[in-house]
Amino acid sequence: MKRLGVLILAVLLTFTAVGCGAKEAASGEVETLKIGVTGGPHEQVAKKVKELAAAEGLEIQLVVFNEYIQPNIQLFEKELDANIFQHEPYLIKFNADRSMDLVTVAPTVNFPMGIYSEKIASPSELKTGDQVAVPNDATNQARALILLQTAGVIKLADGVGTAATVKDIVDNPKEIKIVELEAPMLLRALPDVAAAVINTNFIIEAGLNPVEDSIFIEDKNSPWVNFIVTRPELKTDARISKLVEIYHSPEVRKFIEDTFEGSVVPAF
Repeated sequence: MKRLGVLILAVLLTFTAVGCGAKEAASGEVETLKIGVTGGPHEQVAKKVKELAAAEGLEIQLVVFNEYIQPNIQLFEKELDANIFQHEPYLIKFNADRSMDLVTVAPTVNFPMGIYSEKIASPSELKTGDQVAVPNDATNQARALILLQTAGVIKLADGVGTAATVKDIVDNPKEIKIVELEAPMLLRALPDVAAAVINTNFIIEAGLNPVEDSIFIEDKNSPWVNFIVTRPELKTDARISKLVEIYHSPEVRKFIEDTFEGSVVPAF
């Protein structure tokens, strides 16, 4: 009987030791964060962030998209913890259109939008009746039209700002035909139009340099800054805070400046 008691005690001590070990292992587990990014520069920068995060106990899982709709839908549906691909005007419109409540957390980078052409070297060379392609989503179209106005191609109604659409063009001296296309299709359409206004991420992904290959480009101080975006309940999550800290580090800033040479600008 005494022998049986010793055996039971030994078994209990073993389970206690295993339980303590499991608790210690759990406390040492690597935290994970699932982030959606668009292919191109956002993906490149996120890979650098992922590398730095691993050294700080944060495992980042990247999901790469080639369009602007699913990263927000999947974030809202809790398939992602955050995404990095959009500026605030786009997010505001997306939330309003789809009754969502996604929130910005911290700025990341700015991609100066440019006008590109295989036929002319300057917007001033556009001829009467030429076609110019622009993104068909509301916020990027407004941004493209504002850029065309800055380049002297068209004039928009006063006060329309980031809500501008083709209907707000009040002066078009060369009767330029505005062609509205999905943003990922603009580069492919370039041979068929006189010019196109294209987001920088698609240009870089195609191996081009926005600074060198555009015929007109936004000022680097453009307000169209991209953000880390998440759901309201995750805005103060420790993992998100760590993500912001790493993204805003000197190492990431240097990576952006060295890699993109001015075509992607740190916004922090």
